[in-house]
Amino acid sequence: MEHKSFHVAVVNSHPVQYFAPLYAYLSRDADIAVTAVYCSDSSLRGEMDPGFGQPVAWNVDLLAGYRSIFLGRRARNRTPRGFFSLVCPEIWGEVRTGGYDVVWLHGYAYAAYLLAFLAAKSRRIPVFIRSETHLRLARPRWRRWLRDGVLRIAYRFVDGFLSIGSANREYYRALGVPEARIFNVPYTVDNDRFMAVARSLTGRRDEVRKAYGLPLDQLVVLYASKFTRRKHPDDLVAAVARLRDDGLRVTLFLVGTGEMEAELRAAVHRRGLDDTIFAGFVNQAELPLVYAASDVFVLPSENEPWGLIVNEVMCAGLPVIVSDEVGCVPDLVRDGINGAQMKAGDVDSLVTALKSVIADDENRRAMGRASLQIIQDWSYERCRLGVRDALAALSESR
Repeated sequence: MEHKSFHVAVVNSHPVQYFAPLYAYLSRDADIAVTAVYCSDSSLRGEMDPGFGQPVAWNVDLLAGYRSIFLGRRARNRTPRGFFSLVCPEIWGEVRTGGYDVVWLHGYAYAAYLLAFLAAKSRRIPVFIRSETHLRLARPRWRRWLRDGVLRIAYRFVDGFLSIGSANREYYRALGVPEARIFNVPYTVDNDRFMAVARSLTGRRDEVRKAYGLPLDQLVVLYASKFTRRKHPDDLVAAVARLRDDGLRVTLFLVGTGEMEAELRAAVHRRGLDDTIFAGFVNQAELPLVYAASDVFVLPSENEPWGLIVNEVMCAGLPVIVSDEVGCVPDLVRDGINGAQMKAGDVDSLVTALKSVIADDENRRAMGRASLQIIQDWSYERCRLGVRDALAALSESR
């Protein structure tokens, strides 16, 4: 291993397009060596994604700039699904004998994470947790009671909590975690990459719009996510139809695939929105083109842990309209400043939010600039500083 002060094992189900660049960024720190311990290579080989309804292999490099290992030969066959889909007995030996100073777990969604936790504690290796949970996520009462009761006990043995945002921090506090053990490691994306591509596309807006078949003279309202009921793309179709009925010239741009695609196509036809563009699944490297072609982004989801797509579109300087059940809202969405909040599942609320953003072109452009300004500080650098704070606190406690 490298001669650095801290060797951190980050246990992940598989390489994730949002996390891999963060590990590379952290590895550039003079004191931090990151090893990503992966249970599966599903995102590299292109396994079926249930949300998109098709195989997905990301077309950006997910292994560059940091050390990674895959747990055994079965990593080539394992696919993350439910809790017991990833057991990974190999993780026991890797954690105990890998020479790590800290084990960083992404929540508790898989049996392998529990096994890694037990392996770390058996060798008195400190454990950090970074999860997406917040108090506003809807769960059956019995499940919430059982889960929170178990976690209150388990969290006593966790050495540091890497908070992804305000709602996540509030959850840890509610479960009795002391403030001194919570550190800001915000959920973010590779801002530098998205901003650089956005700058390179300046002046090419018409060219990009033509490539997607979008009109050059109308506002484009973008939805880019899975076509699933929890994300409510049908509410956006209904809202845009209402705007058109009120004489507002807007075009709907739907990017993604999923279980609701046939239903959405029928809805846009029924509502007379036949100029709606369905772009299909768009991979990571091409997403900045989609953002460059758009004027406003909408995510009307319910029960959404964070919504990293919001980070991405803000890097492209778009105003955002996001429901009150999306975890990023308290940190990234400022009503009337860089967009608007709306009530999940409420089409009237979505129509009002859309009108408030698109009513005035200059105000809309100012909101886009505000998005870019806000997201500048929600960065990998803040993550690095938060991880360093957590590691420093660990050293002091020892």
